[in-house]
Formats: sequence, structure tokens, C-alpha cells
Amino acid sequence: MSSTAVFGKRKEPHTIIIAQGDRISHFTVRPWVVALAASLLAAAAVGYLLATSYLMLRDDILNAAIARQARMQYAYEDRIAALRSQVDRITSYRLLDQQIMESKVAELLTRQSVLAKRSGRLAPLLKEAANSGLTPETDRLDPASVPVPEIGDTSAASKRTLFRLQEPVEAGLQQAAVKPPDSPKHDETEPVLALSRLGTALNHLEKNQIDQISALASSARSMRRQIVADAHSAGLPLKAPEVESTGTGGPFIPARPGANAEAFDTELDNLNRELDALDTVRGKIRAFPIANPAPGHRITSGFGNRRDPIIGRSAFHAGIDFSVVSGTPIHATAAGTVIRAGRNGGYGNMIEIRHVSGLTTRYAHLSRILVKKGQKVAAGARIGLSGSTGRSTGPHLHYEVREDNKAVNPMNFLKAGKRLEQYL
Repeated sequence: MSSTAVFGKRKEPHTIIIAQGDRISHFTVRPWVVALAASLLAAAAVGYLLATSYLMLRDDILNAAIARQARMQYAYEDRIAALRSQVDRITSYRLLDQQIMESKVAELLTRQSVLAKRSGRLAPLLKEAANSGLTPETDRLDPASVPVPEIGDTSAASKRTLFRLQEPVEAGLQQAAVKPPDSPKHDETEPVLALSRLGTALNHLEKNQIDQISALASSARSMRRQIVADAHSAGLPLKAPEVESTGTGGPFIPARPGANAEAFDTELDNLNRELDALDTVRGKIRAFPIANPAPGHRITSGFGNRRDPIIGRSAFHAGIDFSVVSGTPIHATAAGTVIRAGRNGGYGNMIEIRHVSGLTTRYAHLSRILVKKGQKVAAGARIGLSGSTGRSTGPHLHYEVREDNKAVNPMNFLKAGKRLEQYL
């Protein structure tokens, strides 16, 4: 019986018959089986072709990969070598900078010690100058009041900074290879600036010391000259030659290293000479009879011609008279040696003292003598008590100044003493 398909005529499936002798076998081949077999066959063919192509191209691919890997390795090694060389160079610079900085720190410490020792040498001279009433002619800083900068902590900080700047090679390579974003930056100029400021401060201190010494020496020189000028104006026979010529000059030559030390020693020696010369002049001035033998008492009779108080005739008065009550202490007007101490005619009880430059002083009409012949007395020493012995109308002090045994006006010396008092 046959049947009709809904959509066209139905085809019968393919049958394969196999005859072998008396045996006959057959089987039906479905279309999907044929399609599956064809697909498997095609896949096998494609796989075979791919395997054959891979085997043919494998060596070229491997060789290219190996060459590319070798190029990458060589490039990386070159980069590592360049970075290592750069880090070694930077490390060398850091070590050199550290040596330079340590040398600068050692130099500053040495200068600090030298300036501190100079301040110690200056202290007694400044004290002596202050006691002498010296003031610099210019308004400069007193080196004794300048604190020497303490640079120990800063140098230590500088050294710590320098050590931090030194990085190991491996760390340098790592930092060169991978640089972290927004990493904190260290200010490498900080220790350099700190040492520069300290060096400037020490230079300023050293210059101030030299300038102050020079100013004090100039002040001492000016005071000595003024004393000499005032002494000559007052008629004192003072002989005080210049310490040395003050003229200077010569071509300009830049200062040599270490010249400040020489300048300091030169100025210090000059100051010592000027102070010694000033003390010498003052000593010579004090050796003149310029003090008042009866301070606080008025003068009743001057030097020169006058009416004699006893006989009323014109006579020469070889000294000056001070109005003092009996028993008033009488003082030596300058240092010297007593050459007379006793009764002397119309002088009554008299003391005569020899001073410098052939000068002598006489103190007459004393009620009591407190020194003896040959005794050395200092300026201002109490030598006797006033009275009215000898040719006298009442208690008073007769005071004379003699130069080479010739009477001179004592008022010249008293005025000189008043004028020079501010320097003594």
C-alpha cells in the first residue's frame, strides 16, 4: 500500500545490501548519519591541514619569539646599567659634597674657637679702655658683647642631611625605575644655606672685632694727643713724642687667605701700644703738681707783686695763699720725694717736695709736719696740717711751685689740672 505525503512525494531511505555467499545483509543509511560522517571527515581534514601548517611554521615562530625576548633582555640590561651608572655618579657627587661640607663645618668650628679666644684676649683690653674713659670714634659693635654663633647642632643636622642624601645603589635603581607620585622632596640646599649664614655671621664678628680694636686705638691716640695739646696750652713742660708715624698708603692688593688673623694681631698690638702710650702720658701729667693742696678753700692772695701784709710795702709774693683754719689737712699736689721737712725762716714749718722736670713745691706756715726728709709721697697724700708759723698774720697755707729753683705761678698748674681732670 502506498501513502501520499502532505508536502510532496516521500523518498525512500537508502539501503546498502552486502551479499557474501549465501549470506545477505543489508542496512539502511540515514541522511543525518551521512551528514555527520561528512562533517567528521571535513574536521579531520582541517585538523590535519592545521597540524601540518603548525609543524611547518613552528620553528619560525619560536625563532622570532626568542629574538624578541633577547632584544627585550638586552634593552633591560642596558637600562639597568645606565641607571646603575647614574646612581653611582650621584652617590659620588653626594660623597664629594659631604666631604666638602664636613670640611666647611670643621673650618667654621675652628674659626669659632679662634674668635672665642680673641674675645677672651679682648676682654681685659676693653675693660682697661672703659676704665680709661675711652669710647670708639665710630658706633661699632663691642666684640665682647657679640655671642659667637653655636654651629655644632647645625653642622650635625647638615651631616645627618648629607647621610640621608646618600642612597644605596639598589634603592637608587628602584627609585629610578619606579618613581612614586607626589613623593616629598628634601631641600638639599638647606645645610648649604645654613653654613653660608654661619660663615657670614663669623665674618661679621671677625670684622667687628678688628674694627672695634682699630676704633679704640684711634680713640686712645686722639685722647693722648688732646692731653698733650691741653698740657702745652696750660704751660706744662710735657714731652710726649708720637708712638709711631700714622701715615699709611700703598697700592691696593686683595687680602690673602688668613689675612684677617694678621690684621687682628696687628690692630691688637697697635691698641696695646696706644694704651701704653696713653698711660705713660697720664703718668707724666700726674707727675706734675696740678692738684689742689687745700681743695675746697678759696685763694686769698695770688702770685706776683703785692702789698706786704706785715710792713705794708710792695713785695713779690712767690706763691699763693689759701684761706684755711688751723689744723686743716694739707695734701701733696703730685708724687715726689720730700727734700725738706722742718723749720725754714719766714716760711715757718715748711715741707718741700721734688717732682719731675726740675719742679718742686713748698707748703709753708704749717702747724704740724706729717712727713720726713727723703720720704716718697704719692699725689694727694696728706703731708701736714695748716697753721700760722713763721712770718704770718694768721692761719693759712702758703703754696709755691718752683722750676729749677725759680718761683713760677702755681695757678698755671692748678688751671692745667682742672683742664686735664677729665682725662685723668
